Parts: sequence; structure tokens; C-alpha cells
Amino acid sequence: MPRFLPYVPDQAYLLPPSVKDVLGEDHLCFFVHTLTERLDLSEFERGYSEEGGAVYAPALMLKVWLYGYALGMTSARRLEQRIREDLAFRYLAGGAMPDNWALSAFRRRHARALNDVFTQVLEVARRLGWARLGHVAIDSTRVAASASRDRVDRENRLRAERARLRRQVRRWQRACDADDPDEQAGLTVAAARFEQQLAEIPRRLERLRKSEQKQLSRTDPDSRFLRERGGFTLGYTAEVAVSEDHLIVAQRVTQHASDQASLVPLVEQVVEQCGEVPKKVSADSGFFSHQNLHILEQRSIDAYLPDSNLSWEMKGRGRAVGIGRSRRLRDPVHRRMRAKLRSPAGRQEYQRRKTLVEPVFGVLKEQRGMRRFRLRSLAKVTVEFTLAAISYNLTRLYRQQQR
Repeated sequence: MPRFLPYVPDQAYLLPPSVKDVLGEDHLCFFVHTLTERLDLSEFERGYSEEGGAVYAPALMLKVWLYGYALGMTSARRLEQRIREDLAFRYLAGGAMPDNWALSAFRRRHARALNDVFTQVLEVARRLGWARLGHVAIDSTRVAASASRDRVDRENRLRAERARLRRQVRRWQRACDADDPDEQAGLTVAAARFEQQLAEIPRRLERLRKSEQKQLSRTDPDSRFLRERGGFTLGYTAEVAVSEDHLIVAQRVTQHASDQASLVPLVEQVVEQCGEVPKKVSADSGFFSHQNLHILEQRSIDAYLPDSNLSWEMKGRGRAVGIGRSRRLRDPVHRRMRAKLRSPAGRQEYQRRKTLVEPVFGVLKEQRGMRRFRLRSLAKVTVEFTLAAISYNLTRLYRQQQR
């Protein structure tokens, strides 16, 4: 007869006396707790007034969100469930059980404070000898918006909808002259609904013209149709700069369809966040422009930035001539860049870009669920991506500590 261990699921006390006895002292949740306790969270506290009811402590909310994003959990409702069921989340919440409304409000409310947390985590990494700026790789990716591709405003579509609504309103108004009072009341309500929809058309047209876009999403007007390898996606452009030890040292979300205008702002953000100018900067051909080459050279930054023809050549597809090549090569800075990237040493240095920045996007998209934003508007998706970047850096530091 085998001997079984005691099994009493209805016992009154199921939780262990110490969480560390179950999770282990080196669990990620304890690292998130310890590091967050060292941060200055006064910016979060300034976001609340002295009036009103009590709210959950900013440290609690920040810890559960960072740990959630580290596990790829970006839904407030799902996070609420896990706080009730998961031992690590219950430890970080201190036994409290904030609902999804409180969790969502915290995430929406503290964009500036979360940017401050991103900076503080980088400062911690710098003090530990990480976030080295010997080589900084810059890249961007498209992240889908929480919006339907079918609910889109175009000027011709809005004009056609306005004409259709006008015809419908006239039709209902004529029908309202019927003798049946019950039927007339229903028709009056329907006509009022169509008139309300008709009154919204000028506002939607004005919003479309101000955006200077040919088409605009109705569910998330800040999102844009952006070209990517598989066609077009309705979403945003997420941009990062990654250090040579795979830490995100600059990040932002934009509506840019092209990357050319993003290179210098990202380099400036790296300098602002780390207090140091990177020695080397690499980016793909989408970031190339003569202006970017000149600015980086003026700042004594060793850049690795191929033009589209040279990028084609470096992929082993032969030397592309291209239209206007002779005109472009009149620029001496451009000529020096081509010569550097055609040399074995320059090509080898440029190849490091893929190994630095592309795995970061792979982790964020495949493991952390950042293929699609959950919130709407540029300001709110920026908060989402900031949380994802902070949690990524935390897990990188955690793994380095484990080695």
C-alpha cells in the first residue's frame, strides 16, 4: 500500500507563513519589490490632491504593473484576477485587491511619473556598471492600435454618408406626417437619431482635414496607416535605442511614417537619460539622411548609417547604382560613410546592430504582448510602451544579477 502525503484542500490555512518559502528568495517579484522601494515616487504622489477618498499606494500599483508587464500581462482585468489568485502578485499588492478600474486609472494618470521611473531605473543600471554606451543601436517597429481598420473616415466617404443621411432624414420627416400617432412617435425618434448623426459629419470632416491625412480612424484618431513588410498596419511607430548590453536607454512612440526624423531625437534622449554621449551609433537605412550624417559627425559620434543603395549592397545583392547616385556622392560625409561601411571593420561593426536591437523587439512582441496596444490615443499608448520598456530593463538587470 503506497503512502501518500496529506491532502486536505478545505483546510482553513493554505498560504505559507513566508512567501519566500514557496517562491524562493531569488524570485523576480522580490527583485521588483526591492528595486521599486529604492526609487523616488514623489512624482506619483504629486499627481493626487489632498481632497477625496483614500487611494492605493503608488508603490503598490507600480510594482504590480511592472511585474505584470514583465510577464506579458497588459490587461487591467487580467491583472486584477491574478492579484487575487497569484502568490507573487498578492505579495506585491500587500494583500490588497485593487480592481481593474483603479489599475487602469493609475496607468492612464501617471505618464510623467513613469518617464521618471524609466530614468531612475537607468540610473540604477549605470551605477551597477550597465547601460554602457560604447555602441548604441537604434531601430523602430510598428505596433497595431486598438482600432478597427473598417471604421475609417475618408473625405469622399464622409460626403457620401452626409448625402445619405440627408435623404434619410427627409424620408423620415415625410413619414412623420402619418395619421397613426404611435407610428409617428417612433418615426420622430428615428429622425432625431439621423439628425444627430448628420450633425457629427462636419466635426469629423474638420478633424480629418486638421490631421492632414487621407484617412483617419474613428476609434483611435491618433493612429496612422503605416507601411511595414507585410503591407500597412493601423497603429503607431515604437522607437528604441539599445545599449551594447541590451538595455533600452531611450524609447518613445510616434506617428511617423518615416524614420529619418527620429534618429537625432533618440540620440539626444540617450544623452539626456544617461548623461553621456554614445561613442558609436548604428541604425538601418530607414534612418539615413544627409542631415543626420552631418549632425552626428559634428557631435563626434562614430555613426554606422547606410543609405538604401549601400544597404542593398551589404545584403549581398550586388552593387546598386540607383538614380541620382552621382549627385548624392558629392557630399564628402556621405562618401566617407560609404567607404567606412564597405571596409571589413565597418561592416562588422554595423552587423552588431541586429544582435543588439532586434532581440529587444523580439522579446517585447513575442513574450510581452506588444504587438498591439490596448489603450487609445498617442499619450496613452506612450504610457503603455514606457511600462513595457521599464519592465524589460528590470528583467535584464534581474537576469544579470542571477549570473
